[in-house]
Amino acid sequence: MAVDSESPRLQALRSAPLNSWIALSEDESHVVAVGATYEEAVTESEKAGISDPVLVKIPKEWRSFSV
Repeated sequence: MAVDSESPRLQALRSAPLNSWIALSEDESHVVAVGATYEEAVTESEKAGISDPVLVKIPKEWRSFSV
């Protein structure tokens, strides 16, 4: 399965700060909150009016790999 390098989800992930937790909108098209911890990202997403975000941990650095 090919990955669409222009997908809104991939663009949102790439735009997020490294080594952080992010909360994505329900359609995963944009970042609605960022936090240093899971709890902080949840709290900030609730402040933004998003009660059921998609939470993702962003790595310390992006690396390429092949399977």
